[in-house]
Amino acid sequence: MPRQFEYKFVRLGEGILGVRKAGKEKYQEAIHKHAAEGWRLVQVFAPGIGGYGAAKYYELIFERPVA
Repeated sequence: MPRQFEYKFVRLGEGILGVRKAGKEKYQEAIHKHAAEGWRLVQVFAPGIGGYGAAKYYELIFERPVA
C-alpha cells in the first residue's frame, strides 16, 4: 500500500518590496521547529514578485507521513 502524506505550508517575511529582514532570519528557526514536530522540509518557494524582482516572501513546504 502506498504511503500517504500530509502537507503544511508556512509563509514567512512577506513584504511589499521583498522579504523582510525578520523573515530572512527566522526561516532556519521555523525549519528546526517543524522538524522537531516530525515534519520534513520539501521545498522553499520564493517567488520573485517584490521590488526589483526580489522574492516577496518565503513559502516553506513540509510533509510527514499520515499515521
